[in-house]
Amino acid sequence: MTDHRRYMLEALAEAEKAYKLGEVPIGAVVVLGDKIIGRGHNLRETLKDSTAHAEILAMREAARYLGDWRLVDTILYSTIEPCPMCAGAMVQFRVRMLVYGARDPKAGAVDSIMDIVREPRFNHQVEVVSGVLADECAAIIQRFFRELRQKDRQKEG
Repeated sequence: MTDHRRYMLEALAEAEKAYKLGEVPIGAVVVLGDKIIGRGHNLRETLKDSTAHAEILAMREAARYLGDWRLVDTILYSTIEPCPMCAGAMVQFRVRMLVYGARDPKAGAVDSIMDIVREPRFNHQVEVVSGVLADECAAIIQRFFRELRQKDRQKEG
């Protein structure tokens, strides 16, 4: 479990980068063996691209590193439970395992709303470990939205 914590801390560092940019602070890393081969943090607002989620960007970088779209034997670490788009991409990229921190009851497509990554009708399923550094992963998102609401109230007042 210590490796999961170590790599989740790397994903949290990516989330912090998103936070500093004013993006929803979600981070992800892709690991092969003991090497990080892909990193990503949310850049939807920065790039004006709804697909620029942390997980997608990390998987794209990992695929470029490997020179192959198949991310067989990789582990993707995400600070939050992936959305349907990212969960579907993990199946398409053939990620071996997903390790995520906090659940996402509004958009989570692994344990909360649906389970895309373990759907037996797909030709690939992803192993899942959940709740790694969940409190820390939830805290950065909660802080971001609390500050956003405060800014909105200040504009109104």
